[in-house]
Amino acid sequence: MSKVLVILGELSDRDIDWMVANGKRTQLPAGTTLIAEGQPLDALYIVLDGTLSVFVSALGNKQIGTIISGEVLGEMSFIDGRLPSASVTAIEECVILSISRRLLTEKLEQDVLFSLRFYRAITKFLSSRLRGTVKRFGEDTDDLVYQQPDDEHPISQLLENPDLAQSRFQLLLQRLKGN
Repeated sequence: MSKVLVILGELSDRDIDWMVANGKRTQLPAGTTLIAEGQPLDALYIVLDGTLSVFVSALGNKQIGTIISGEVLGEMSFIDGRLPSASVTAIEECVILSISRRLLTEKLEQDVLFSLRFYRAITKFLSSRLRGTVKRFGEDTDDLVYQQPDDEHPISQLLENPDLAQSRFQLLLQRLKGN
């Protein structure tokens, strides 16, 4: 759940209200491909419930990771404008909050403070992921499967107020139940 907590820990209550008002809550049946490797994305996704698998074609469609509730998907393609480097498929029924790329880009262009908070959060968790990846390269392993970084920067160190971030995620879930 690290990504969404980092984002919610950085954003304001008003920012979260905007996400709820402008995001779309969607149920994905098991087996549905949410992100197709090499295909353009039109949204940023937050996994509200369920489990998804990550596959890479260059590795013979080997599963390289598992995504669970509270993770954010599509952030790298959103940031760098490149096509996704992996496919993501629902293992079980999932609930996703999708925020349109167009709407999010407009919000970032119009609201400088939101933009600052959003990019700060993205930078924090991408930095944490990179540190974990670099650490794993230093370990003697043949396992290419992505794992949550167990590095010197656990989620609690990335957040000024972990309890606030967790309560915001619970609030987000409650508010979206009615949608």
